[in-house]
Amino acid sequence: MKFIITEKKVKLPEKVHAYAEKKVSKLDRFFKNDTEATIVLSVEKDRNNVELTIRSGGTIIRVAESTSDMFATIDTAVASVERQIRKNKTRLEKRLRENAFEPGADADEVSTFAPEADLQEDTFRVARTKHFPIKPMAVEEAVLQMNLVGHTFFAFRNEDAGGAFAVVYRRNDGDYGLIEDND
Repeated sequence: MKFIITEKKVKLPEKVHAYAEKKVSKLDRFFKNDTEATIVLSVEKDRNNVELTIRSGGTIIRVAESTSDMFATIDTAVASVERQIRKNKTRLEKRLRENAFEPGADADEVSTFAPEADLQEDTFRVARTKHFPIKPMAVEEAVLQMNLVGHTFFAFRNEDAGGAFAVVYRRNDGDYGLIEDND
């Protein structure tokens, strides 16, 4: 497993980095070679935050945890990823794409942040821009990806509709919705 550890607005001792690598490497048993784990460590208002993103093939698993102790936060983040994997184990095994846990993410999948500019009151502010390839997959796989990332929507190319652009989203009633391009 390849590790990318980033610190936001804080300088932590090397033992925290070593601890994070040791704990996250225990997840290696769930993935094949060339998996990439991105760990973002930060401290805000006496809260220790850990954002853990694991990219393996077409699968992205993301969790964000916060506690008063950095080591406990790392443990909680790893436990959350394990819980997501176990919860979705059956679905992950039944995936239509068999390379779900094959070699890691492309460089194109890494998030980029738009610089903040001086804006007038009447304009909309785009706070963050992400660039990622939109891959063809089934609706069920897109819902699974959305849940693994922890978002309320997920954009993809619907392979059941000839690769048309589509978005799945979580509705307020707990069900899922699908928006499809009708062109």
